[in-house]
This record gives sequence, structure tokens and C-alpha cells, in this order.
Amino acid sequence: MADSKPFAKFKLFQYDPNLAANVVFAVLFAVLSIWHTVVLIRKRTWYFIPFVIGTLFETIGYIGRILAANEAPDFTLGPYIMQSLLILLAPALFAASIYMILARLIRLLGAEQYALIRTNWMTKVFVTGDVLSFLAQGAGGGLLAKVKTLDDQKLGENVILAGLGIQILFFGFFIVTTVLFHLRITKNPTPLSYSSTTGPWRRLIIALYLSSILILVRSVFRMIEFGMGFDGVLLSNEGYLLGLDGALMVLVAVVLLWSHPSKVVRGHVRGEEGLARVEAGNGGVTAEGFQMIPRHMEEESGQGRIGGTPERYDSDSLRALKGRR
Repeated sequence: MADSKPFAKFKLFQYDPNLAANVVFAVLFAVLSIWHTVVLIRKRTWYFIPFVIGTLFETIGYIGRILAANEAPDFTLGPYIMQSLLILLAPALFAASIYMILARLIRLLGAEQYALIRTNWMTKVFVTGDVLSFLAQGAGGGLLAKVKTLDDQKLGENVILAGLGIQILFFGFFIVTTVLFHLRITKNPTPLSYSSTTGPWRRLIIALYLSSILILVRSVFRMIEFGMGFDGVLLSNEGYLLGLDGALMVLVAVVLLWSHPSKVVRGHVRGEEGLARVEAGNGGVTAEGFQMIPRHMEEESGQGRIGGTPERYDSDSLRALKGRR
């Protein structure tokens, strides 16, 4: 028989949240979100907007935990929903921006032939998986937020598990795609991979590895946590959440400041007739059709040039803003 025991007999938290620890994480994420926002605006890396929103989710989520710590032991639903949903969903937003980096880097290095998936499909495939994961986790979190029976609780946990499973599957595939690309370009480098104008792309690859592994470990932890159930040891001890979710996501944000993609890539350019010409003070690179513009080139030359005309360009619009003629 299905167990329909009222949820009201269960505590929202199986422990009293530690006020000091959650204040530390809220402050860390607030600082990191401001820092990432400043870099995003200054470098115009608009594809990093989901990442910045993710850091804001983490900040607000830990503020929710601070509110809950002040309510203990008489917890209310508002702070619980705030922390549960936002901390759960933030890594999916981190993943969305991370997925967008690889295809851009491959095009920058002129290494499309080394990609496991066509670069024009790569971002679409991985972001689609990320959206599915986000929606499933959000739906599961929503079910848990209004749970009234043990059956409802189990349903919510299972939906979250499905979302985390999708995230792990796509992140695993992303890591394999990144590793294969890295091995291939290391074995047979492209001319652009030797060029100083492409910037520190090898360090960006390392940042992709580190951030991807950290998010993957966190997702596996959360999957085990929900799999063990509401009364499991992982959901009953705050230290696991802070150490295997909060701390790992802080490291992800730090890693992608250490090697922010804007240090390698500024944006995309299409010439008026499908020909993009990129020139820097120390030389030029010409590519037919579509060319990724290295951020490093603008820094060295003092000014990006497209078609020989000085101009500023958007980092994710697939077009250049026309300069004065």
C-alpha cells in the first residue's frame, strides 16, 4: 500500500543550519558574482550571463539558509524553498556557459576537424541537455516544496534524480569530447594553435577540465544524497552539503576567474560577404566564412580590426558592429 503519511510530521531540515558557515558562503558567492559581472560587462562575454546568474542563485540560496538558521527549530517554508531550489539549480547555469566555451575555442584554433561533434551543433546538443536537466531538477524541487505525503516526497526526489542523471550524462559526454579534442590537437597541432594571437588557450582547457570535474563530482554527490532519501546520512548532515556542493561551486567560480575565456576569446565575427579578416599589430589572420576573434589580439594590437576598419565587436552576436568608413 502506498504510504501517505502526512509530511507535516517531518522537519524541513534534519539539522539546524550553521549561521556562521552559511554567512561565509553567502559572502563568497556575493563577491564572486560581482567579480564575474564586472568581467562580463568589461569583456562583453555575453555567453557567460548564465554563469553569472548561477552565482547569484548561489548567493540568494545561502541567504535563504541564513534565514533558516535564524528560524531554527521552527522552520518556515519560504527560506527552505529559496535555498533548496536555487542551490540545486545554480550548477546547471554554470554548465550552460561552460558548454558554450568549447565550440568557440575549437573554431578559434581552426580545429573543427578534431571535434567529436560538429561545432555548429556542439553548443546546441549540450545546452539542450542542460535545459532538460534544469527543468527536471526545478520540477522536482517544486514538488518537494509543496509535499504533503511521503509519496509526494518520493516523487519529488525521483524527478530530481532524473534531472541530475541527465546532467551527469551530458557532462560526462562533454568531458569525453573535450579530452578527445585536446588529444587530437596536441598530436596534430593546427597553425593557429601555435600562434601567440590565440592567447593562453591551453590554460583555458585546464580550466574546462577542472570546472567540469568539480560540477560532475557535485552532481554525483547530490544524486547519491537524494537517492539515500530524506532521512539519509547525507541530507542529515550539513557538512556534506557545504563541502561537496558549496565549496566545489566556489572553486568553479574561482577557476573561471583564474582562466576567464575572455583572456582567449572576445567574440565572433562575420564579414559582410562571409569573409572575416582579422588583423593584429603583430600580423594578421584571414579565415573564410566564420572566424573567432582572439581577445589576446586586441590586447596586443590595441585595437581589433575587421576588414581593415577599426571597430568594437560583440562577443556573442555572430556579427561585428560596423565601424566608421
